[in-house]
Amino acid sequence: MSSHAHDIDSPSPWVCRWAGLIRPGGRVLDVASGHGRHLRYLRSLGFAAVGIDRDEAALAALKGLSGIEIRVADIEVAPWPFASGEFDGVVVTNYLHRPLFPDLVAALRPGGVLIYETFAVGNERYGRPSNPAFLLRPGELLHSLEPLAVVAFEEGLVSAPKQAVVQRVCAVRGDTGAAAIDSLPAPRAR
Repeated sequence: MSSHAHDIDSPSPWVCRWAGLIRPGGRVLDVASGHGRHLRYLRSLGFAAVGIDRDEAALAALKGLSGIEIRVADIEVAPWPFASGEFDGVVVTNYLHRPLFPDLVAALRPGGVLIYETFAVGNERYGRPSNPAFLLRPGELLHSLEPLAVVAFEEGLVSAPKQAVVQRVCAVRGDTGAAAIDSLPAPRAR
């Protein structure tokens, strides 16, 4: 299997690590889902998976799969198509459109989990993306997801699936802050 095929087919280890915090059987949104690596993974865990992407061709192979709902939309220009409190989990990887941060937070039900991982400043040394518009500033995810309670945050250089500088966060929507985190199940082992 080529490295590129691995990138397309394998879910992010960050998503795998924290997906167990999402309510069992819950409804989970995969934003900018592309070819559906996370949709397939989330579905395999028993979640009702909803994917949204503007690339209809990338999503075509997912149409008709049981337990996976597909929406084709350009969420950078069209209005956000989901209601507040519609999801038990939201997953975002390798995608950044800052105006969506409030929509991502609002999409979560109380107790809902946001799992987010994308590129950060410094990544330009290792390849694409290199445009600062698509790179998180230091600590940006931590300051962009209020009022969510952060469960885990990492920032820095990773070596797999390729060398890159990333930020990643797992955060929970809850009115009780630390109490909501304390009541979460332990994350799945990698």
